[in-house]
Amino acid sequence: MKILFVTGEAWPFIKTGGLGDVSHSLPKSLVKTGVDIRVILPKYKAIDYKYKSKMKHLGHTYVKLSWRNQYCGIDMLEYDGVKYYFVDNEHYFKRDNVYGEFDDCERFGFFSKSVLAALEVMEFEPDLIHCNDWHSGLTPVYLKELQRNDTYKNVKTLYTIHNLKYQGIFSMETLDDVLGLSHDIHFREDSMKFFDAISFLKGGVNYSDYVSTVSSTYAEEIKMEFYGENLHGLFRHIDSRLSGIVNGIDYDIFNPRTDKDIATKFSQSKIDKKIKNKLELQKELGLTVSEDIPMIGIITRLVRQKGIDLITHVLQELLQMDLQIVILGTGDQDYEDIFEYYSQVYPSKLSSNITFNDAMAKKIYASSDMFLMPSLFEPCGLSQMIAMRYGSVPVVRETGGLRDTVKPYNAKKKQGTGFTFSNYNAHEMLDTIKCAVEVYQNKKAWKELILRGMNEKNSWSHAAKNYKSFYKEILG
Repeated sequence: MKILFVTGEAWPFIKTGGLGDVSHSLPKSLVKTGVDIRVILPKYKAIDYKYKSKMKHLGHTYVKLSWRNQYCGIDMLEYDGVKYYFVDNEHYFKRDNVYGEFDDCERFGFFSKSVLAALEVMEFEPDLIHCNDWHSGLTPVYLKELQRNDTYKNVKTLYTIHNLKYQGIFSMETLDDVLGLSHDIHFREDSMKFFDAISFLKGGVNYSDYVSTVSSTYAEEIKMEFYGENLHGLFRHIDSRLSGIVNGIDYDIFNPRTDKDIATKFSQSKIDKKIKNKLELQKELGLTVSEDIPMIGIITRLVRQKGIDLITHVLQELLQMDLQIVILGTGDQDYEDIFEYYSQVYPSKLSSNITFNDAMAKKIYASSDMFLMPSLFEPCGLSQMIAMRYGSVPVVRETGGLRDTVKPYNAKKKQGTGFTFSNYNAHEMLDTIKCAVEVYQNKKAWKELILRGMNEKNSWSHAAKNYKSFYKEILG
């Protein structure tokens, strides 16, 4: 089984979000199961020289993009047992920004097509090309063009949607002049047409053999108008070839037994040591130092998608309770200003850290008693799984991957791994937090709840088995 994994980013080379984590951890886990999976991504300016200096240049080719004939160099580096290939073109990728450039349509149209042109240089013919998000949405489109001429006719395609919110939408005029694709063939509902524009993501969905999302609930949600970003009808239409597989987390990176970033290491068998992290973080952030005050952690982008408007709506009511809140993240200025203001009004109860820092994130996971994720929508979410790994009990809205990974607490049956609420309502969230705080007072029940979460199987090795089975199903 030979797989080519196509992505716009991959840790540790380049990362702007969760896709970067997936593009490292999934291939790494699949290689361990015997799958020959290789990753290809652009060679961005921002990739550290320590990686660039170790890359081996395999050769080059040229990619035709409408009237352009662009250089396409291919470099390779093996990392964590996985072969990574880098598409080198300084005109497109020697930029200060990874995304958000004025010519992203041309940049990622080139990348999508260069993936196929690079196969001869790589001397690798995959059984399946696994594309991810809009950045590689045109790879299945260009592949279908080749397959009409019997080139790579047996290669299958899987297209994974990590976040439907970002579709790669561009002017319809770019079809002919930029992408070199026929307007008559591709400006149609069964191709790339998106109102009076085109969508890279829609092209990926329509031209791939199978489509997946990063949780089974999200695969169902995107068939609904509220979540479907104007493509819900398409997802209903392709229902028979649409699936959802929950992501995992890297248990080597997120491990409270070995984590060098936290004050005191701990495990299920030594869970009582977790409290030392809380006391240290309280001192560091100027919060009231106490074992008994429940601490809520929030690590997120400060945007509406993450349910931040729910938090700000009842923030004063929350701060009247006997609890502490630690926030880490950046985002919309209005939200940043609100948290900064209230952290000055309640300095012993609210710590607002408007930045992002991996080491601080680990400290919050290890120190917090609860972890709040009231998302409007959440395709998968990794933070709730990391929180459980570090003994922080999730409080989440039942959407997407949050619903799939957090089991609601049931006191009578002694079941569940967290607290959940269904409606996008600030006071329903507040009531759920109050319920969690009440259970927190029962130390025995709380400890059992923590341990159930820590014992959940959310590793990438577990998720990789599901992907391997799915690949086999696609390949027949």
